[in-house]
Amino acid sequence: MAKIRLPIETFDIPVHKIRRGYYSAVYFWREKQILEKLDYSRTVLMQVFQKKDAVLCGTDEAIAVLKTCSGYCHDPKTAYDRFDQYLILNRRIRALACSVKNLDEIDQLRNLSKEKIELELALNSLWVNTADRLNIRSLYDGWTISPWETVMTIDGLPQYFAHLESIYLGILARRTMVATNVSRVVQAAQGKPVLFFADRFDHYENQTGDGYAATIGGAQAVATDIMGEWWGQKGAGTMPHALIACFGGNTVEATRVFALSYPDVPCVSLVDFRNDCVNTALEVADHFRSNGLKLWGVRLDTSENMVDRSLIRNNQMDSEKSTGVNPLLVNNVRKALDANGHRDVKIIVSGGFTAEKIEYFEKYKVPVDAYGCGSSLLKGGGDFTADIVSVDGKPCAKKGRWERPNIRLQLVE
Repeated sequence: MAKIRLPIETFDIPVHKIRRGYYSAVYFWREKQILEKLDYSRTVLMQVFQKKDAVLCGTDEAIAVLKTCSGYCHDPKTAYDRFDQYLILNRRIRALACSVKNLDEIDQLRNLSKEKIELELALNSLWVNTADRLNIRSLYDGWTISPWETVMTIDGLPQYFAHLESIYLGILARRTMVATNVSRVVQAAQGKPVLFFADRFDHYENQTGDGYAATIGGAQAVATDIMGEWWGQKGAGTMPHALIACFGGNTVEATRVFALSYPDVPCVSLVDFRNDCVNTALEVADHFRSNGLKLWGVRLDTSENMVDRSLIRNNQMDSEKSTGVNPLLVNNVRKALDANGHRDVKIIVSGGFTAEKIEYFEKYKVPVDAYGCGSSLLKGGGDFTADIVSVDGKPCAKKGRWERPNIRLQLVE
């Protein structure tokens, strides 16, 4: 993995809220306040690690937070008053923006927006950024890490960055979890494309970072445009079941309209709407061939509590697990397509695919061309921990923790 860091402006960091401790565990904020009042002058070494084999992700984002939000307010009372005004003003702007009806309200929205910018400038002027007084060392996104390996250190006065612990640990935990999950799925797929379809399984504000982490983990496509924002990548995907329903359940017609509407997008037909993947795939493929249209592939997404009709027709119910998208179903579709002259039509599978399920498919050489994965990639753990391990260069850590030097750490310029 190349040693490239994403620039700070890549990230949409709510700097004023983070600087004020709005996202910080209260005890971290109180630590910062106590040390500031004491004019604390001893430097500490903060060490960050986790306890599993993983694919590291989130370091660039964590560094961006440290660079933009480390510091202190030189006039705290004024800064906190201005921040409270800032929150109230944001709510007023949101409320008005959702219901603007006339020119007077448009002018009011302009004035409030101008007032917001002035408040942000005022808050910036009250903030003393101390990022240049910190020594940050870090591994890179995409690097494989081992249990207890130090992935980042922060060296400096603790009051400058104590309030950021919740934020940078949370970033590292989420991004590393997704990158690691995707990496395991990618390894299981043995070179076949993995498509990151996890948009509907978590809060929409997680999509940007999750899409980046999935790409770090090896996913070849993401579902939404914002998932690819940090890379400049656009969302990719097939058609939804909802489009087929809008055409009265006619998959052939829905796929035809899709292909004509988006001629530059590889057309993949979703063929499980009637729970008859074999016949539906053949109907679509035959129609496209007859009308000179290009069908790139078909996608099987049979519900895990359903048995496709082809298995019932072929008396394949008892040979192995017959519900959902299973090897028998995929083989049935592949054989039918090949027998009818559609060897070029690829098969994508989705619906409950985990690394273990993909490994099983690959072990038995199930004829799948690409895997779509979603909810399983957002599950699991991999919590990060940060500990002060030395004060003024002398060992000082809670029992069971100590400094773990790592020659792989790179100085953040």
